[in-house]
Amino acid sequence: MAVDTLTRDAVLKIGEVSEIDGRKVFIKVDKNKNLSEIFFDGDVLTNISVNSYVEIRKGFLSIIGKVDGEKLEEESGKFEGSGYDKINRNRRYLTVTLSGYINQAGKFIGGTKELPLIGNEAYIVTKDKIRLIHNLLSESGISITIATTDSDDLDIAFPVDGLLNSHIAIFGNTGSGKSNTLAYLYQEVCKVLSQRNNDNFTNNSHFLLFDFNGEYAHSSCITENKKVYNLSTRNDTGDKIPIDEREFLDVEILSILADATEKTQKPFLRRGLQFYLRVSETDNAQNYLKNIVRNRVKDTLQMSDKVRADLLLDYLKEILPNVDSDGNDFDVRDGIEWHNTMSEFKLKSGATYLKSSPEQINNTKIYQQVENLSFGEDLLARIIQFLYIQLINDVISNRAQNEHIAPAINKLKSKQKDIEKIFTVSSGQSFWGENFIVVNLHNVNLDMKKTIPLLLSKKEYSDHKSYNNSKSLNIIIDEAHNILSKESFREAESWKDYRLETFEEIIKEGRKFGVFVTISSQRPNDISSTITSQAHNYFIHRLINQKDLATISNAVSYIDRYTEASIPTLPTGTCIFSGVASQMPLKINVKPLPEELKPKSHTLKFADIIGQ
Repeated sequence: MAVDTLTRDAVLKIGEVSEIDGRKVFIKVDKNKNLSEIFFDGDVLTNISVNSYVEIRKGFLSIIGKVDGEKLEEESGKFEGSGYDKINRNRRYLTVTLSGYINQAGKFIGGTKELPLIGNEAYIVTKDKIRLIHNLLSESGISITIATTDSDDLDIAFPVDGLLNSHIAIFGNTGSGKSNTLAYLYQEVCKVLSQRNNDNFTNNSHFLLFDFNGEYAHSSCITENKKVYNLSTRNDTGDKIPIDEREFLDVEILSILADATEKTQKPFLRRGLQFYLRVSETDNAQNYLKNIVRNRVKDTLQMSDKVRADLLLDYLKEILPNVDSDGNDFDVRDGIEWHNTMSEFKLKSGATYLKSSPEQINNTKIYQQVENLSFGEDLLARIIQFLYIQLINDVISNRAQNEHIAPAINKLKSKQKDIEKIFTVSSGQSFWGENFIVVNLHNVNLDMKKTIPLLLSKKEYSDHKSYNNSKSLNIIIDEAHNILSKESFREAESWKDYRLETFEEIIKEGRKFGVFVTISSQRPNDISSTITSQAHNYFIHRLINQKDLATISNAVSYIDRYTEASIPTLPTGTCIFSGVASQMPLKINVKPLPEELKPKSHTLKFADIIGQ
């Protein structure tokens, strides 16, 4: 039998407003409404308590508030009864913070439109109104369901527009459930959008996930239609990222690989690449290169500055083959020596001075060794070769200081083997084998772990600008503190600034070009404050460190005091969702993925490895 409105209101009414202080409202609770649960109309309703919602009716307006606290106050006055102990003089009062209101159209609106009046009646919020409060969708929008309300286990539909086309931050300590949240979020996105229009989804929506610990690389996680690059610097068995020769010869990419500084080393790399392209485009590039090196040998052997001459000989040693045409070991100083009195090179046999007799340079072994010179075996080796020649040119012409330029070449050379294990120069193979890419960095050394995400993010961001906002790119960075940390001491300060500025530019300007960033981290305090504050939506799991909590408090200023205080005690899977997709912070339970779909981030159990 249906319950009439008067009976319903009588059961749900809990008290009335007794005091108003700004957005703080105090409600005096009826004495007979202090049970923990109420059975009504075939349903069990949770009675009002801290962190639950309350409805205050002011005329036709339903004002929604959240209970922050409660207290007991002793009432004064005369009480009838046979004894003092039989009389309950205490009255329960609730402290409520206003969250929003339900308009006449039945839609919840966050914010304060009107304040209640003293004497306005307060009611338990029914499940229908709980659904209204947690409704994040517009009238016609695509939605995904990944979580339930914390207290009532009601499904919450998240809008794809408002969530996916925004920057997202997922924070939480190890074991708090943040990996499950990230995986479930993008699993549902891929499933829902591909079902809606698979061709357009595949062609127009791209996802690039950087996986530092190999959690999302297995076939079932997030989506089966993904391309996984299992990279490795430990051996040659890992996958290789295809990169076009034209892209590899881009000064931006080469600067990232060489950790080049902006004002000195990057201009040098640009000159070196232009030199390489100029030589490569000639009819007989190898002979042209040999003639250039022969001229540099002549310039070096006629120098009067021993320090610079020795330096250039060392660079020539890097360029020329290690063995001569007879298969014997080659030394650039073989057959020549420096004469301190004359301040010039001379032949060891006899008294022939090369600056005074330049025609004798043709008889030196170093000059003759140039004939055995050839292009490097692969593109990177050729680039390094030409950079050394460019450096020789610059030192001879006093255009560059060795100590400023050489570190960039040395860095590139030290990374050469790692780069060859990670990248392959290919003109026909596409990086985007699928529209969802997972770059597994688990077996990559620390240096390349910082380099690869920066290089790929900058490259894809730059490429994506040309689509004029007709396609989307979501860059997902798990364990983001690995590359977005402002406290890194393993690299030069200038290079750390360049790395952070690159990602800060993407997160500040990317929205204009359809590029969105999702970061997941257990240490939000380590991440650049510019990046954390630019996120639009936050999933905040359990955090205990005070610095991390302070970072959240500064970045997400609209979280209320009680919600913020609950973050250190959130159970696994429960988080605070706050951002532009929601009109107020919501405490939600993210659904656990089935075991076969979970990311591999579970905690080791000794019972599994020890056995019975």
